Amino acid sequence: MQSSLPVRASPRAGLSRTSLLVAACSTIIEWYDFTLCLYFATVLSRVFFGPGEASLLTALGGFAVSYLMRPLGALFFGHIGDRYGRRRMMLLSMALMTGAMLATALLPTYAQLGGLAGWLLLLLRCLMAFSVGGEYTGVVAYLLEGAQPNRRGLITSLAAAASEVGALLAVGVCALLVYGLPAASVDTWGWRLPFLLGAVLACGVWLARSTMQESPDFERQQEAGTVPAAPLRHTLRHHRPAILRTFSISALGSITYYVGITYVPTFLATTGQRQESEALGLSTIAAVIVILVTPFVGALSDRWGRKPVLAVLAGASALLPITLFSLMRGGTSVEAVCGAVLLAAVAGGVSAVGAAATAEQFPGEGRLSGLALGATAATAVFGGLTPFIAELLITRTGWPLVPGAMIALVALLVLPVVLTMPETAFLKPEE
Repeated sequence: MQSSLPVRASPRAGLSRTSLLVAACSTIIEWYDFTLCLYFATVLSRVFFGPGEASLLTALGGFAVSYLMRPLGALFFGHIGDRYGRRRMMLLSMALMTGAMLATALLPTYAQLGGLAGWLLLLLRCLMAFSVGGEYTGVVAYLLEGAQPNRRGLITSLAAAASEVGALLAVGVCALLVYGLPAASVDTWGWRLPFLLGAVLACGVWLARSTMQESPDFERQQEAGTVPAAPLRHTLRHHRPAILRTFSISALGSITYYVGITYVPTFLATTGQRQESEALGLSTIAAVIVILVTPFVGALSDRWGRKPVLAVLAGASALLPITLFSLMRGGTSVEAVCGAVLLAAVAGGVSAVGAAATAEQFPGEGRLSGLALGATAATAVFGGLTPFIAELLITRTGWPLVPGAMIALVALLVLPVVLTMPETAFLKPEE
């Protein structure tokens, strides 16, 4: 019987710095798009679903449902990446993302097309979610396989840091539109500009990806003749415990990020305790904190190991969120900033160490399929769905600290998995 620990590839030269940089920066587009939709949720709900209190909940619910396409996309692109190469997979996914963002920018509105406009938006959100399904996991696997063994945590964490650059870019674009255009202009035509910019950026990333090298681990598989003919079946047969561990780690990373960072502007707007400008300011601070914290935590996990760092972060996720959401909602301006900073630091830390920890659960053979079954499935459930669930529960219960309780509950469930998982940071390539 095969061990549940990943089998290490034979040592070979790592990827060039250019290829690693291009791969890391690629996640900017995915998170720019998702953050843009969350931050612009109130605008998009009016533009595509018409006036009324139910429009925002309808939009958030539609975005959540579309996110369920991510696991399907991850399985599709994971098969391509495991069978035909990481580079080919990442080129195809970025081409679809470019088309989806451009089509969104050109969509007719509710005023022009009625209720069909909302359905068309949701259809494109499904296409976008499908195309990004394997995006983040593909980049993480590529960075892990191209990094030196003692720097896997640091290099792989760059995917999480770069994704937050995309989120910060979305915040900046939203702020420029909100402050630079009248509200009526934003609703009539201004909302199209961020999606046009996203399409241009995605096209640029596709061109940059065309210059990337193939992953050295996939080249090793080709030389050794170990590329699995059916990656999904191979992973399900040999690495079921790894899939469960990956799901758990990603569940914690997803809910801390999606509820603890990207949902915050909507939370502050709907609870009515902060002005829109203050909410955007807190989100900007949070994005900067994540960018700064992520590589530090990634490097720390190379030194101390994935397991202890994850355990500390899971404990913090269980103890702090309810208090931090309370500070952001009802505290002084200084207390609100402190709450946003601490919550962002925890979320960024989990994403940083989780990137390497999840990818290391699998060998190169079938790695992307394993991440699709574990990491992407968890993201669909605990990422795309949780802002909608948080908003719904606040509305139904009247308790504004529901988001913090959701994070704490998931952290308590994940902590035993983290404490019993094998350490993967110090496993060396087989000679």
